[in-house]
Amino acid sequence: MRVIANENISGTIIRELRARGHDVLSVKESMRGAPDDEVLGRGQADGRVVITQDKDFAELAFRRLLPSACGLVLLRLGGVNPDADNHRALQVLSSGFDWYGHFAVVTHDRVRMRPLPG
Repeated sequence: MRVIANENISGTIIRELRARGHDVLSVKESMRGAPDDEVLGRGQADGRVVITQDKDFAELAFRRLLPSACGLVLLRLGGVNPDADNHRALQVLSSGFDWYGHFAVVTHDRVRMRPLPG
């Protein structure tokens, strides 16, 4: 899977996804400080699923209708136990879901997916 990990995605998740063979572009490493619309644009241009903890990406996709067919995964995992959050994120991201064309919200007990505007 090709992904772009927003600045708020932990290094643990990025390293483990890479170790599992995923092509991960880290905003922290190569686009530090880039605005959200630029991150989304890069994901769209490169065919990378955007992984973030920032709810603003839903605004970009659904209200501003910016191209986002690359797919968006919003991690809403609470932050109380970082190890459990990382484990859950990796479990879901490696599950084989087809993220492309979807907006997904990942919580500790479910994954909600809805189609992105066409």
